[in-house]
Amino acid sequence: MTELQRYLAEEVAEDHVDGILTRREAMRRLGMLGLTVPAAAALLAGFADTATAGTATAPTAGGGAAGAETAGRDGHRSRGPHVVDWAPVATEEVTFAGPAGTLMGTWAPAAQPRGGLLVIHENRGLNDHIRSVVGRFAATGYSSLALDLLSRDGGTGAFPDEAAVSARLAQIPPEQFDADMSAAVTEIQRRLRHKRIAAIGFCFGGAMVWRLLAAGERRLAAAAPFYGPFPTDGDLRGARAAVLGVYGGLDTRVNATRPAAEAALHAARLEHQILTFTAADHAFFNDTGTRYNPAAAAEAYRRVLSWFEEHVADRDHDRD
Repeated sequence: MTELQRYLAEEVAEDHVDGILTRREAMRRLGMLGLTVPAAAALLAGFADTATAGTATAPTAGGGAAGAETAGRDGHRSRGPHVVDWAPVATEEVTFAGPAGTLMGTWAPAAQPRGGLLVIHENRGLNDHIRSVVGRFAATGYSSLALDLLSRDGGTGAFPDEAAVSARLAQIPPEQFDADMSAAVTEIQRRLRHKRIAAIGFCFGGAMVWRLLAAGERRLAAAAPFYGPFPTDGDLRGARAAVLGVYGGLDTRVNATRPAAEAALHAARLEHQILTFTAADHAFFNDTGTRYNPAAAAEAYRRVLSWFEEHVADRDHDRD
């Protein structure tokens, strides 16, 4: 089982333990991921035992209403994020050239772009929630492109349900994701001449953003991986991005990879900050999910915009 397959299988087990998936559905999804019945049953039992053992030691909220704690090489002076409360920008489905054919995505152009943003979806694929994220950041001034990582298979819409999407993502060689994400950065460059570009991803997409940095993508000025597991032996010394790593304090599974991410950031001498919401769980930013944490999500959004303000925003536009 590959690293990504293991992560996706553990997602299913965690969803079952948290009551999001029935045992029957969890077993079905684990089977689609390639696990035998005994292996799937053992994984679910192991997660149930871990959850029971950790109940009494769950982290408590700290650092304010959203429970935020920060660590890392800070040192920058934020000019304050341009937070908006009006409707997201309308999105459009687009296609563009990839390394092995046509890629698919959702694009939202800012009225007066201050920079560009690559958005990487969760293991549920490019869905309406991710489209809303794209439109929301475009309303803030960052023209945004969400890449469909299933483009070579006809796109997310070609699959019958989320389980099939996740199963297919587990089968794709990670190097394919690297190449397609790099092509998406090229497409943003084509659409936004002379603008800085950032990347943001959630859950599986957070892992993809870490992979893109480790693959040596040097055109990113900033990155914000949300609760994404850091790749084993990931080396960030080829990257240039200022990184804001966002975590949920209750997300012990992904948080186990956080020390490796911090070590890699220090080794690469990248400006970075690690932001942990101690009272929030995995996927707390997704307002369509059961783990949504409104306070943490709002504060995380504000902090991301502040980070982009410092490292991505077009200063010339600000003087217009």
